[in-house]
Parts: sequence; C-alpha cells; structure tokens
Amino acid sequence: MSDDSAPHRYQQVKRKLLEAIARREYRPARPFITQREVCERFGVSTTTAVRALNELVAEGVLVRKQGRGTFVAETPPARPGGGGSIACVIHGQGPMMAGVISGVESVCANLGLQLVLFDSKGSLAVQDQALRRALDSGVRGVVLYAVQGTADSTALAELRRAGIPIVLVDRYLPTLATDAVVADHFAVGHELTNHLIGLGHERMALLWDETDCSSVRDRLSGHLQALREHGIAERPDLTVLLAHQQLERTERIARLRAMLEHRAPPTVLIGCDGYIVATAAADLGQLGVAVPGQVELAGMDDFGPLDILPLTVAAARLPAEPMGREGVHLLAERIDGSAGGDPRRIVLPITIQTRDAAGAYLQVVRGDIGA
Repeated sequence: MSDDSAPHRYQQVKRKLLEAIARREYRPARPFITQREVCERFGVSTTTAVRALNELVAEGVLVRKQGRGTFVAETPPARPGGGGSIACVIHGQGPMMAGVISGVESVCANLGLQLVLFDSKGSLAVQDQALRRALDSGVRGVVLYAVQGTADSTALAELRRAGIPIVLVDRYLPTLATDAVVADHFAVGHELTNHLIGLGHERMALLWDETDCSSVRDRLSGHLQALREHGIAERPDLTVLLAHQQLERTERIARLRAMLEHRAPPTVLIGCDGYIVATAAADLGQLGVAVPGQVELAGMDDFGPLDILPLTVAAARLPAEPMGREGVHLLAERIDGSAGGDPRRIVLPITIQTRDAAGAYLQVVRGDIGA
C-alpha cells in the first residue's frame, strides 16, 4: 500500500502501533519495532515511519534510550495538563449541545488540552466516521454524546481496542461498560410526574423523539414508578415508546386528535424535550385545541428552539454544562491513570421548574402560539 493513496498514512500506522501496544505485543523491557520494520510491515516510506514513531515519542508513549533503541514507556504519558488533544463527538445541535460543549471547552482550556469537535448529525454512520477520524488524528481520549445504536458501533470497538479512554455524556450503553456522566433521567420522569399528579393530572401522554437510548428508558421508568406510587394505572397507549416527533405532520396531528377524542383523554402532554413541546403546541393550534384550557403541556427537558417554560405547566432542567465539565475531568483521570480500574457512572441532579417561575405564560390559539 503506497503513501500516495493515503495522505494521512502515518496516522494510520500510529494507530496500529498504539493498538499493538494496548494488546501488550510490545513490553517496556524489549526493544520496540524499528523504523525499517515499520516500513516493511505497513508498506510505507521511511518518512511516514519516522513521523509515526516520532509522534509516539513526543507523546510519551515511546522512549528512546541511547545505544539501546526505542522502548514502550514504563510510565503512562504526562497528565492531560501537559498538552495533547481530545475529541468531543456530539449528537446534533441546539441549546443542550451548546451547554455540553461549553463545559467541555472550559475544562480543556484549564488543562491545556486541544479540543477537536465533531457533529454526528444523529447518524451512527457519521458518528463512526467521526470516531475513526479522531482515532487517526491521535487524540488522547473521547467525550461522546452517543446516537441511538451506538452499542453496535464498530468504530467505538476500535477505540476501545486501541486503549483510547471514552466518556459518554447524557446517556450510557446498558450493554457496554463505559464511563458516563449523565443527568438523573429517572428523576426527570419521577419528579415531573409527581408534580403533575399534585396538580390533579392523572392521565398523561408521553411524546418521544428518540426511543432507543438510556435517557428515554430511565425517564419512562421514573414516570411509571411515580404512577405506581400514587396508585394510578398505566395507560400503555399514552406511554408507548413511539418516535412521535419523527412522524409526518398529518400523522402527528391525527395521533393527537385520536388521543384527545378518547373517552378518557390525557389532560397533559409531556414532550421529551423543548422541540417536541414546541411542535405539539403548533399541532394543537392547528387542531384548535386551547393550551392551557383543554390540555396542558409539560417538558422532560427545557432545551428547544425557544423558552418553553411560559408554554408549559412544568419542565425539567438538565445540567448540560456540568455534564461537559465532569465528562472531561473524568476523561483526564482516565488518561493519566488516576481514575482507577472500574468504569464509573456519575449522575448529576436535575431541577423541576414551574410556570410560576416564568413570570408569564403563553397560550396556544388556533393556527399559532400567542401571548
């Protein structure tokens, strides 16, 4: 394989060498693969081999001993504050992601780490591509806001084989033991439902976007637990894990109409985020349903295209920026080896905000959202 066919071939060679070190194919007591052997093994030029080896030496992975050769370092590379880069792979855009990124950036600046930012655009394929680019660029760790289906990610498996530490934010993977910093999503469902029950609501419809991620499952579990504690029977038609936000508008409106025309209609619609709340408000306006009046709106988080609190009877607030900060702190501990051996899950508290805190409220009237 020639260097001409792959402009960043040295990064690929470097990654393969890191994977071999992670598998303990090379030990500190034995000389590392030579420059000539790198050329022969990977079919690359001397320039490519030298650059890959020099970067591993500069990063503290390898050490050169005069008269003896090159060896794997006996101690881990220097603390993150000594430099290097990490990748942050986020899931789309909006206030939630902006908060996470702000937290990540602030800690990177304090630790002297360079940040490489990727947007997965909600696609597993794009996320895998971003993770491989991060791996090829020689990052020391990854903060990942994962898309649905990440447990099947081949790129994530490659990072783990290469010994690159990964910290997930906002969600964890039930089938994979990884570090994670998340909001208390069980409390989101539980405390919001308790608050609504206290206001007299017993029939609540849940409107989802994503359905196959830990944050959604934990919120649903919290909601159902609150119903049980109050002796309220679950209505599966109101709690079904359906990607309501992904439906065509005519399908969404038809679904809402069917709910509201039921003999025992929901008295409150709970959107999983601010975007769904805003969409539901517009759809209800199209139906000519008064909000508040005929039905209330609530949010499992308040991140969306506008401030939804004046539109909702209550909404949860998530610690977006703290998740980003804690994620990088944990990643830094993994990089320098001070975090210990077992994966950790850090759960951050949430708060429930009520319409009273907004100082005003919005009404939905036919065709639009009006003050």
